[in-house]
Amino acid sequence: LLEFAGLADKAGAKIDALSGGMKRRLTIARALVNDPQVIFMDEPTTGLDPQARHLVWDRLKSLLSAGKTLILTTHFMDEAERLCRRVGIMDRGELIALDTPRNLIEREIEPQVVEVYGDGVREWADSLGRARSSRVEVAGETAFCYAADAAPLLATLDGWPSLRALKRVANLEDVFITLIASAPDNFKVAA
Repeated sequence: LLEFAGLADKAGAKIDALSGGMKRRLTIARALVNDPQVIFMDEPTTGLDPQARHLVWDRLKSLLSAGKTLILTTHFMDEAERLCRRVGIMDRGELIALDTPRNLIEREIEPQVVEVYGDGVREWADSLGRARSSRVEVAGETAFCYAADAAPLLATLDGWPSLRALKRVANLEDVFITLIASAPDNFKVAA
């Protein structure tokens, strides 16, 4: 199990000498001592650097391949999207969505997302007015724009040199944000 967790070279180390990421991986190894068929994990990669997070994901995928069942609670939607065959999204203790990650993304959100950020993002979002062909939500200093075709939206950025944009495909985090923001009584800031 130490080998599985990438800690074989630390077998003789005291726990206090381990980094936070190593301690997290050791916790996972300890959970596997009895070779359980079902493993409950709460935020398994919290506090890990990106390299350690990917190592843990690889290890968890190998458990799935070995026929184990993992039940995760996580706020990291990329983790849920990578590891889970089914995802349940909860808000205030109530299940508001349940399906495969891919089905949730296809059903709940437009396929393209443009994140626009920088000085003047709220003004830019307000300037879209009725001409916009996509849904725009402003959170802090970032406008999240959801569209079937991002090209017209990207064209509106001409003349706004202080703004930067990142175009990407929609993911499970977008679904989470949209569902939670649209749930009754939740605070939502929209452009």
